[in-house]
Amino acid sequence: MMDAKYVHIVGIGGIGTSAVAKWWLDREAKVSGSDLVKSDITDEVAKAGATVKIGHFTENLPREADLLIYSAAIPATNPERVAAQELGVVELSYSEFLGALAKEKKTIAVSGTNGKSTTTAMIAKILIEADYDPTVILGTKSPDLNNSNLRIGKSDWLVIEACEHMANMLHIIPNIAVITNIEEDHLDFYRDLDHITQTFQKWIDQMGVCGKTILNTTDKNSMTLNTTDPALFKVDDRTIDKGVQSFDVAGVPVELTIPGTFNAQNAAAALTAAHLAGVQDDHALSSLKSFKGTWRRFEHIGKWKKADIYSDYAHHPTAVQGSIAAFKEFFPNRRLVIVFQPHQHSRTHELFDEFAESFTEADVVIMNKIYEVAGRTEEKFESSQDLVDAITLHGHKNVMHAKDLQDAQKQLEELVQPNDIIVIMGAGNIDSLARELV
Repeated sequence: MMDAKYVHIVGIGGIGTSAVAKWWLDREAKVSGSDLVKSDITDEVAKAGATVKIGHFTENLPREADLLIYSAAIPATNPERVAAQELGVVELSYSEFLGALAKEKKTIAVSGTNGKSTTTAMIAKILIEADYDPTVILGTKSPDLNNSNLRIGKSDWLVIEACEHMANMLHIIPNIAVITNIEEDHLDFYRDLDHITQTFQKWIDQMGVCGKTILNTTDKNSMTLNTTDPALFKVDDRTIDKGVQSFDVAGVPVELTIPGTFNAQNAAAALTAAHLAGVQDDHALSSLKSFKGTWRRFEHIGKWKKADIYSDYAHHPTAVQGSIAAFKEFFPNRRLVIVFQPHQHSRTHELFDEFAESFTEADVVIMNKIYEVAGRTEEKFESSQDLVDAITLHGHKNVMHAKDLQDAQKQLEELVQPNDIIVIMGAGNIDSLARELV
């Protein structure tokens, strides 16, 4: 399985699966794949040497393929997966592949509702600069990986995300498991918060005594987990001065040039993981201080009409509220305009009241049409206009609806003022709007 010669990847345009494609290319395997739409990521993978087809069709699967890897959004009824089953080609989900790779390595895996990508990128940067030479697979892009989602190291260290959606982290048994926080999310799969917590408990249990768990003491749901001798982290004495936040982690002073309480917690988790891996604190602290963030996480895109444009991936109510608070902290005297694209009808429905309360601190909100994930069929509940109405009922005086990205841009053109902070926020295709503006 891990010595495959021809690998076909269904959903190759995903941020994680594209990294896997490049990993196999580095091993000199032939790689092909498909996705529903052409994108910068599919172009990047094709440039790296993969054969990429747009659309999912039986004939896309090469008859000589000996392994098929598919993203979480690809059902068993996908024609390429059906063809693989008929030909007897071994199939692995993206997370199953990560699990197989983790068995060969000393693995640090990061899971949790919010902060996975940033925490993983922080840990990766620390280990790289401490000469651990890790392999890294990210669910985003990092400046410290040459703006890539993949780094191939020569050591036996592996740093990855372990996504909790559909309990995918259960496929991965790491040496060090980081849980950033636990909240209600992915309620199209999980019954409720108890179900989510029980699944994280199962993840810890299957690690056994050989694994080490890192938990956030300020997250009440994480602290309900039962684990022997966990490594605990929290942030103390946080202050902000001239674009730098300073805080203590177990008495160790840390500085970050990226904002937000949530990023301080991400850094505390990363520092704890690095310590368990044997990295000296001075190496870790230096790496964290120079950490510049990741793709679509508080990412400064450029200037437009004398306003600053940022792209932010926040799509859960807590992340939205936290990101808005971070922008207000770092830019206290500037007008904050949020253009938000809700991600999936199910998430919007299940967390509707929480979303309605998340935008209070923004000066202006433009609410875009709900993003529907390609390949997923879901019942449609409330609309984004319903969310606008609910936010207004919570007392917000300046929130409006956009029927699509073009409409959102038109509204921005009418309201933008010099010195505004404009945040293009969401996990769907709204990031393209930020890029087009500059």
